[in-house]
Amino acid sequence: MQLTPIYETLLKLRTGQVRSNDLSRACLDAIHDPAGEGARAFIRVYDCAKDIPANGPLAGLPISIKDLFDVESEPTTAGSTLLRHSTPARNDAVVVQRLKSAGAVLVGKTNMTEFAFSGLGLNPHHGTPRNAFDRENARIPGGSSSGAAMSVTDGMSHAAIGSDTGGSVRIPAALCGLTGFKPTARRIPLEGVLPLSPSLDSIGPIAPTVACCELLDSVMSAESCSPVKTARIPDVRVGVLQGYVLDGLEPEVARAFQDALDVFSRSGARVESVEFSCLDNILSANAKGGFSAPESFAWHRSLLEEYSDEYDPRVLSRIMRGRDLSAADYLDLLAARKRIINSAESAFDGFDAIVLPTTPRVAPRISDLVASDAAYFDANIAMLRNPSVFNFLDGTALSIPCHRPGQPPVGLMIAGLAMWDKKIFGVGKALEAALTEAGCATHCAGHKALEQIHR
Repeated sequence: MQLTPIYETLLKLRTGQVRSNDLSRACLDAIHDPAGEGARAFIRVYDCAKDIPANGPLAGLPISIKDLFDVESEPTTAGSTLLRHSTPARNDAVVVQRLKSAGAVLVGKTNMTEFAFSGLGLNPHHGTPRNAFDRENARIPGGSSSGAAMSVTDGMSHAAIGSDTGGSVRIPAALCGLTGFKPTARRIPLEGVLPLSPSLDSIGPIAPTVACCELLDSVMSAESCSPVKTARIPDVRVGVLQGYVLDGLEPEVARAFQDALDVFSRSGARVESVEFSCLDNILSANAKGGFSAPESFAWHRSLLEEYSDEYDPRVLSRIMRGRDLSAADYLDLLAARKRIINSAESAFDGFDAIVLPTTPRVAPRISDLVASDAAYFDANIAMLRNPSVFNFLDGTALSIPCHRPGQPPVGLMIAGLAMWDKKIFGVGKALEAALTEAGCATHCAGHKALEQIHR
């Protein structure tokens, strides 16, 4: 899969080599291709084939947004059917406002796991888009931002915006061979975004490269669009997180992850094991449903009284776990999170980034998960296990491809604590470049275009 970095596309737009109308029309053609995945990847499509003046950081760039974000005068349905007749949004979500102000062209709202409550991407109401890898066997795209990832892999948008509560940007990025970024949650406002768990929710991009994600993040956070300097590999100290995050890795994942670590070491990075003694405490703290169950139940309880039979039963079962969590249990969870974050600050001190596999498995077949609740929930726990660590820690994390061409997509997570975002971008670009040089995955950093745009 060869994707064009958005910097290269933006440079062509600014120099008149392509027109925004042509880019948007190509995306719409891909969406409406009856042989493609558009009908399953998108819930709403916009008539966006028009020329945009090239006077903003994203001017003329077609992107998709997840069906969690308010768009003025439309109901926000979050991948459900029960909200289709809900009150239309009065305003665009803050993130949508910022994207439009930057000149982005919205091609549509993407499909997702209903109410964002799963890491697999299955949706019984709107269908499940098939992963671009091994499409014949119909593998999952990952979730919950399933349509977001598919919109990029299949040329239906040049980048996508999703949400990440336990890995919902990074999981589909990993399973689809893309780059996904989960920022420190407080950096990007959540106004106008339908919540899953306000304690954990964050908004992030899915795109071809780290630099692409960095630009989109700067627009959504209203921070400087000037890129962070790429770290020098010999100056980078990488901590390989030990513990359950390395358990049960499928052979393809274990091989790709070890290959990546070997590449970093040969490139001059200091690659060291890091022990985090409180890692297991995250599992015990979340044993009764974590933050997502009680916080989602609080939001959904009035809807459940009338529409419970319209929910995806597998999503409903997870929401209902929050019904019986006591106030004391919730306060204990808040206290545990604070203690564990303090411990992580000590354990990760001195490292430039923490690395681990984004998911322990490659994408399973959709049919296997549809047929069996046991298989579904086993896969869901596995996919969420590693990325959710850094949501709990209120941290920041990238997922970049680390597999070799032709192999099942595997994601490498490059993570850190709260407000490490700029540092993670700098390290991420360096590690991405090392993997590209070594022939792992198919990265297109687009550095020449990036430099020209920022002159």
